[in-house]
Amino acid sequence: MKTNNKSKQLQTSAIALLNLVLFFSTSEKAAAQNNAGIIGIDHVGINVPDLNSAVDFFSNVLGFTPVTQLGPIPLDAAWKELNHINPETGAVTIKMINAGTGASIEVFQYADNKGKRVHPDADDIGASHIAFYTADIQAAVKYLKSKGVKILGEPFLTPSGDTAGESWVYFETPWGSKMELVSYPNGKGYEKSNPKILLWSPKNAAVYKANTADFDSGKNKALIAKHLEVWNEKDQTKRISLLNQIYATDIEMVDRNFIAVGHDEISSFIIGLQQKNPDSKFTAKSVETNHNVARLYWQFGSKAKPDTVTGMDLFVIENGKVQKLYVFVEAK
Repeated sequence: MKTNNKSKQLQTSAIALLNLVLFFSTSEKAAAQNNAGIIGIDHVGINVPDLNSAVDFFSNVLGFTPVTQLGPIPLDAAWKELNHINPETGAVTIKMINAGTGASIEVFQYADNKGKRVHPDADDIGASHIAFYTADIQAAVKYLKSKGVKILGEPFLTPSGDTAGESWVYFETPWGSKMELVSYPNGKGYEKSNPKILLWSPKNAAVYKANTADFDSGKNKALIAKHLEVWNEKDQTKRISLLNQIYATDIEMVDRNFIAVGHDEISSFIIGLQQKNPDSKFTAKSVETNHNVARLYWQFGSKAKPDTVTGMDLFVIENGKVQKLYVFVEAK
């Protein structure tokens, strides 16, 4: 929630994503993408020496799910020449793996493979890696070590710059491919400047990860009622208790002017708002829910003029708590 009377535009929320799509659909930068009809990344393909051991690693260590398989598919001479495959290499078998929230992984094994058996060095052209997001990188590293996975160093926390707040570390698969763990539960540095475009992240896909329990309309309306209690509560101890009850630890509140991440940043904003408007409070006008998404139409003001400011908050609810809060303020 925000009470800036000088603002004459609706505060940004999830709908801003649609506005970005419309804007960039007419820009020169997006011309090539639009002409090709490209929407995003569907999968990443990798070659492995042994399909069964690779699938075992992805499923039993990383927790992914094998879904489809093709082959063995014989390859004719013309295809091998066109795709730079050794003429003596045999048929290919392909397994597609669901890797959680994001692109899938397509795993290739060539029978009687006559290609190179050495991985490219990190600075070689064509070298690549896959990065997996985790909310707790230290716990993820501990787990991988318990499974005998080779970790290449220790997690590094970026102290400044665009990726400030991001921790990362590389690890090796049993067949020697380099992959990465990455984590930024409180966001990255560049997000604080309210950029026009945010990089996609699996951590921001809460709407796709919602549990069935998050679709309970009655529970979600009760949650929204407590949300108003948070914003009206002036006792710091009581407000923190309410924050812990209804907001996820890494909640993101997206406003046109800033992004607040976590309980502390939101609580600080509430304190400042209350200090500027000591006689005002928030009241609900109406609440609507749709699965794990809810929207609250609210007003803010004194007893004499309770609708000094009006607006709408859009919520994404995950695991019984608010994961995302997008803020609108209506023009007067």
